[in-house]
Amino acid sequence: MKTQTQSKNQIKAQNRPEQLNTDQRAQINFKKRLANRALTTDKLLALLRSEAPRFYTLAEVVGKWVWIQFEDKQPVTVTAVLSELGFHWNKNRQSWQHPCGLFRDQSAPFDPRRKYGSYFAADQKPA
Repeated sequence: MKTQTQSKNQIKAQNRPEQLNTDQRAQINFKKRLANRALTTDKLLALLRSEAPRFYTLAEVVGKWVWIQFEDKQPVTVTAVLSELGFHWNKNRQSWQHPCGLFRDQSAPFDPRRKYGSYFAADQKPA
C-alpha cells in the first residue's frame, strides 16, 4: 500500500505568501499611497524632486496628470516606490500614471498628449 509523503495541508502551507521569501516582495504603505494619489500636479512634482530625483527626471506632465515611462521592466523595489507615491500602471499606454487628484472611470480613447499637451518637468526652468 502506497502512502503519501505530504498531506494536502502541508502542500498548501508551502504556497502561502507567509512562507515565501519576503525579500522578493516590497512593502507598500497604502495610507501614504492614498494620500499621495490626491496630490496636485505641483505638489507631486515637488515631492518627486525632493524624494525621488530619478523619477523627477523621467516625469512627463500630460495635462494635469504625471506619467513616467521606462524602456525596460523595473525591479519590484522601483514599482513599489512608484505605487507608494500614488502612481498606477496603465497597461495600454505602458506607463506609470499619477492622476494628481483628477480621477477618471475609464481611459480616454485618444492620446491625451495631443489634446492636453505635455512637457517633461525636468526641462522646465525653475521660477
